[in-house]
Amino acid sequence: MERISRTHLADILLNAPAWARVGLTVRDDRMRERAADILAATILERLEEPPVPDANQLPLPI
Repeated sequence: MERISRTHLADILLNAPAWARVGLTVRDDRMRERAADILAATILERLEEPPVPDANQLPLPI
């Protein structure tokens, strides 16, 4: 399994739906659970996307 970097995870969280990020802080248990579910789904969805190659990375011949 590939390890995710802290910056990549932070990017995913910051680009998650705003209501879900705020929803984690509300008193309503159901809303917190829905928000956590959406955040988890967003993380998994973004992790499944193929990584975008860095334009500054030089390709290595194999």
